[in-house]
Amino acid sequence: MGWRIVYYQSEGGDVPAEAFLDGCPTAVEAKMEAVLSAVAEAPPPSFSGGGMWEAMHGAMSGYFEVRVNGPGREHFRLFCLLDRDGPGLDEPAIVVLTGLRKPNATKFSEAAYARVRARGEDYKGSVPRRIAT
Repeated sequence: MGWRIVYYQSEGGDVPAEAFLDGCPTAVEAKMEAVLSAVAEAPPPSFSGGGMWEAMHGAMSGYFEVRVNGPGREHFRLFCLLDRDGPGLDEPAIVVLTGLRKPNATKFSEAAYARVRARGEDYKGSVPRRIAT
């Protein structure tokens, strides 16, 4: 069974990951979408990401990130969840929540990660799951 790629939609109708991708350089957006497609085809539990698809740890355990470097070594990250049987989903899904970017050799703040987790919790609390169509 394949995995579907879906995009989280907030209660207000925003789709943060799509807005993030629209603001990325074209090559970065294309690479991120290619990584998501490869992960979906693998499927995710057996995908060997080569550093471009990584399970997160600590407070971000349960989340995954697509990691792409852009111009000037700027780092672009897409944050995702795996949802095997969420209400309203007809197949397992890679849920793309949101994205962040940062300069080389810097870290995201805990507040930034907390915003990612808040979107994940909002998604997991929606019945049926709120996804962009």
